[in-house]
Amino acid sequence: MSTRVLVIDDMADVRLSANFLLSSHQYQVLEASSPFEAMELLKQQTVDLILLDMNYQSDTTSGQEGLDFLNKLTKENLNIPVVAMTGWSSVDVAVKAMQQGANDFIEKPWDNQRLLQIIKQQIQFSGLKKQNQRLQQHNQKSAINNAEELIWQSNAMSQLMTNIEQLALTDATILLTGENGTGKSTIANLIHQKSSRFHHNLVTVNMGAIPESLFESEMFGHKKGAFTDAKETRMGRFEMANEGTLFLDEIANIPLAQQAKLLRVLETNEFEMVGSSITQQSNIRLISASNADFEQLIANEHFRPDLYYRLNTIELHVPALRERIEDIMPLARYFMNKHSRRYNRLNMSLAEDVEIKLTSYPWPGNIRELSHMMERAVLLSSNEKISANDIPLKTNNTKQGSEIPFMPLDQAEQLLLKQALNKAKGSAVEAAQLLGISKSAIYRRMEKYDIKS
Repeated sequence: MSTRVLVIDDMADVRLSANFLLSSHQYQVLEASSPFEAMELLKQQTVDLILLDMNYQSDTTSGQEGLDFLNKLTKENLNIPVVAMTGWSSVDVAVKAMQQGANDFIEKPWDNQRLLQIIKQQIQFSGLKKQNQRLQQHNQKSAINNAEELIWQSNAMSQLMTNIEQLALTDATILLTGENGTGKSTIANLIHQKSSRFHHNLVTVNMGAIPESLFESEMFGHKKGAFTDAKETRMGRFEMANEGTLFLDEIANIPLAQQAKLLRVLETNEFEMVGSSITQQSNIRLISASNADFEQLIANEHFRPDLYYRLNTIELHVPALRERIEDIMPLARYFMNKHSRRYNRLNMSLAEDVEIKLTSYPWPGNIRELSHMMERAVLLSSNEKISANDIPLKTNNTKQGSEIPFMPLDQAEQLLLKQALNKAKGSAVEAAQLLGISKSAIYRRMEKYDIKS
C-alpha cells in the first residue's frame, strides 16, 4: 500500500500542485479544502502524513484555524505527522504550529525538493516511532507475563534474588549463566524492571538466531540502499535499547569475526549504521546470558577473552530446577492453574502422589520442561485431579547407576518418608520396614516433618 498524504488547503491550485508533485513520487494524495472537511475525512480513512495550510477564510495571517486543527488532532489522539504551510514569512506562526504539535513547516511557494525531503523524513521518523511504541508495548506485556513465573522459596533462589536487589539499580554489566530452561530471560526482565531504566525499552536479542551476514544490520541498523535488500532505513537493536536495557541471549553463539564489532561498541559506546558514516552514541545497560562453558570456548579460541571480561563484570548463576527442589511444587501448581485457565479446565488439583514423582525427577529441561509437562497433564487428565499416572516421567531409580539429585538432608529424608508411605499405602509400620528403621523412629520423623500417614 502506497504512503497516503492528506493536503489541506482552501486554494484548489495549491492542492493541485501538491497532488501533481507527490503523485509523481508514488505518494497517494487525498485532498480537503478546510480543517472541518479534513477531520471528517480522517474519520473514514487513515493517512500517513498531513500537509496543513495554517490560514483559511477567517483571516490570512494569524494561523489560528490551523492551530485549532492541530489541537483537535491532539485531543483525538490522532498520531499523524503534520507539516505546516504558510504563505507568509511568519516565524511566529511556524513556532506556534510546532508548539501545538506540528512536526515541521514549509513556506509557500515551496521548493519541490525541500518539500519532498521533509515529507520523506517525517514519514520515516513516524515509522520508527511506531516501531518503538510497539516494542515498548511488547516489552511491557512480556514483563507482566514473565514476572508471574518468578515463584520461589528455595535458598538458592533467595540468594539470587538478594543479589539482584543489590545490583539492579546499578548499571553493572551482568552475565547470567545456567542451563537451558532455567529462566535466564525472566531474570533479565526482572533486573530491567527493578532498574532505573525500567521506563525505557528492554530489547531482547537471541544471538543464535542472527545470520552472520546480517549481524551489523540487526545490531546497529542500516540506511536505505546500504545493501541490495535495504529498501528502508532500519533501526538497530542498540538504538532501540537506548537509555534502556539490551539483553543478549545465547551470547556464546556470536561468530568470532563479529565479536570484535560488539566489543568495540561496549568499549567506546559508539557505533555506525551500515551505510552511514555518522557515529552514534550508545547508552544501554547490557545483560547477556549463556549456558556455555566460556573457559573451554576461550581455550579453543572460539570466544575472545577480552569480550568475555567485558560481559562478566558480574556473573550470576541461575540454578537448575534440581538445585531448587523446594520450588518444584509451587511452580507445578502455578503452571497447572495457568494451563487450566488457558484450556478452560477449571478447578483442577494435584493428587498427593504427584509430589513424590515430580520432586524425584532431575528435570533436565528445567522450568520449561515442567511447564510443558503440566500443560500435557492438564490436557490429558481424565478428571479434575491430576495423578502421578497423568505425568509420564522416568524417575531416577528406573536406571541403574543414575544420580540422585542433590538436596538438603532434611529434604531428602522427607522425600524418602513420603515415598515409603506411598508405597506402603499409608501404613507407617510397613514404611518403617521398607526404610529399615523402627516403628518409633518413623513416628518421630513423621511428627518432626508434620507428615500424615
